[in-house]
Amino acid sequence: MCGRYYVDEETAGEIQRLVRTLDRKLRLGNAGDIVPSQCADVLRGKDGGSLTDEKMFWGFPRFEGKGLLINARAESALERKTFRESVRHRRCVIPAKGFYEWNRDKEKFSYERADAPVLFMAGCYDRYQDQDRFVILTTAANPSVAPVHDRMPLILEPGELEQWVFDEKGAEAILQKTPVMLRCSGEYEQLRLF
Repeated sequence: MCGRYYVDEETAGEIQRLVRTLDRKLRLGNAGDIVPSQCADVLRGKDGGSLTDEKMFWGFPRFEGKGLLINARAESALERKTFRESVRHRRCVIPAKGFYEWNRDKEKFSYERADAPVLFMAGCYDRYQDQDRFVILTTAANPSVAPVHDRMPLILEPGELEQWVFDEKGAEAILQKTPVMLRCSGEYEQLRLF
């Protein structure tokens, strides 16, 4: 599960460098923590086969009207009515510096790529009440996240961004992948004598 992620000003510059097809300079207006229901920057496809940045709200409204669906399981998203058409036709990328997870003891851990300054999370979007809204796709946790939580965002490599957004068959393959190992840091380190 991914219930909070974060961005910073350096992330915006790195995204601009990595995603050279953007029309205009990406300005991450809400640097800091991004929480469900907030408006955030995402990358999506536009006519002509290039990526563009757009503001969207995080979370699909629940059918009963209370709360938000903020994540979709990559393994079953194509089977679920709520997400099927979005995953098939409206895929997006959520750029971040990293994301947070909490263990059962309510201790917070942050995850970032060790090999790159930006983490790209796979997502999909739909339109609700005249607003574009996105969810983050999650998958089974890899060994870097599993000690803290059993789910994690589906992480895209920089070279997979256009494939995820524009290539339906390629996107289906990405839904099955195991994400890259991430660097974990906790709010504090427990000291041990032995």
